[in-house]
Amino acid sequence: MAFTLGARARQAGFSLQVHDAIDSTNAEALRRARVGIRGPEWIVARNQSAGRGRRGREWISPPGNLAVTLLMSVNMAPRRAALLGFVAGVALHRAVRVAAPDADIALKWPNDLLAGDAKLAGMLLESEENSGRLTVALGIGVNVAAAPQDLPYPATSLAALGVATDAETLFSALSDEWVDAARLWDDGRGFEPIRNLWLERARGRGQPISVHLADRVIAGIFDTVDETGALMIRDTDGRSVRITAGDVHFGQPARALEPY
Repeated sequence: MAFTLGARARQAGFSLQVHDAIDSTNAEALRRARVGIRGPEWIVARNQSAGRGRRGREWISPPGNLAVTLLMSVNMAPRRAALLGFVAGVALHRAVRVAAPDADIALKWPNDLLAGDAKLAGMLLESEENSGRLTVALGIGVNVAAAPQDLPYPATSLAALGVATDAETLFSALSDEWVDAARLWDDGRGFEPIRNLWLERARGRGQPISVHLADRVIAGIFDTVDETGALMIRDTDGRSVRITAGDVHFGQPARALEPY
């Protein structure tokens, strides 16, 4: 089956590049931006040899899984552009729910998609300046056919959940759901409706979590995500703590062994 854009994505003027094999769809997006390609363009790979996740972690993508990057050129500050990860989360959640309407699918701060307590998908946002504008490479990896083995955290796939779909079908739905979510985002002016949709789909809100920072662990109750995308928790002393980066674990620190 071929990768194709959804009808709404085609009408909105998105383009598509498909590779049988590539090192990284994010790396290819940034290479294309450096030679003047501004997007919006989706870049899909059937096989990815050097995929990466947050904080330089390797993202393993066996054949049959979805590895895709959206290349965009935006006129906003990097801090504002970072909120596009929430737009992607809303779009991805909607696309996966179309394929798996009965599955327990939820978002996890800052940029993961869970099925139950297991990681199903991850997102990586990278940016750089090119010709006076900000290039954004928004990478998305979904375990469609298989989940990587021997990971320090639970992972699953759509196939393991009994969902009969493939990467091509999921991508087509995702490209259309992105159009709808991006319309709400409205070039950064509409983060509030995106934030509300994200929170409705978030795992663990109102429940105990712990956040592993570089030098300490903060435990508390997951309260909300603020207008800048920061995680807000109430710590054990009842204080509101704002967190801009860290690895989130559900439950108390003693249960949190490895990051999702």
